[in-house]
Amino acid sequence: MRTLGWILVAMVAARSAAMAFNRLADARLDAANPRTAARALPAGLLSAGFVAWFTVVASAIFVVAAWRLNRLTLVLAPVVLVVLLGYSLTKRFTRWSHLVLGLALGIAPSAAWIAVRGSLDWRIVVLTAAVLLWVAGFDILYACQDFEHDRSVGLNSVPQAFGLNAAFWLARLFHAGMLALLVWICVLFALGPIAYAGVAVVAALLLYEHLIVSPADLSRMNAAFFTMNGVISFVFFVAVAAALLVRR
Repeated sequence: MRTLGWILVAMVAARSAAMAFNRLADARLDAANPRTAARALPAGLLSAGFVAWFTVVASAIFVVAAWRLNRLTLVLAPVVLVVLLGYSLTKRFTRWSHLVLGLALGIAPSAAWIAVRGSLDWRIVVLTAAVLLWVAGFDILYACQDFEHDRSVGLNSVPQAFGLNAAFWLARLFHAGMLALLVWICVLFALGPIAYAGVAVVAALLLYEHLIVSPADLSRMNAAFFTMNGVISFVFFVAVAAALLVRR
């Protein structure tokens, strides 16, 4: 329970630092984008100084949590912060910022493994790769909403670089790769039929996610982006947990 507690502290602190820094770095850009102009900083609900201090404090709490877990988590904590905070700047110089966001979320399972075991098993890196492709795929879809704005202000993204149709196909390719990696995870850890059934449900949910949005109709993007991805993560968690409990 002690390890789980510090993992939860690290997770909340890291995500809080990343989100706060993202809002701080993008404050001017958010103010110019009608979709994001109502966020706290451009709307004047929070000051830049407050958000900057919030980022520093959250980052410090994350480092303390990493220190309380084990030596390797402490050594890697600065690397994690570079990835989490650095993502916010990538859209300024590369169209592949979606992959960096995927990495920022994807390192979580590997980080948790290190927190528990004190070392890294290469098999869990496959799950990191799966999460990377999953997040990158749905972030590409989400970025389609800002296609015109990104082109007008010179921000980089896959939709801005290749157009909406190509962006949708690339998102589908990433999600197909994610499903293949989830199957591989089941094989590597011998998780059994319950886990495979979970992957099948995840595949059905991803298919539904792609069916409710299209280059011509982005109106249901929030349902696809927020609701369905939340369900997908929960389904896979429950399936793997059940598979491990049955195996024991």
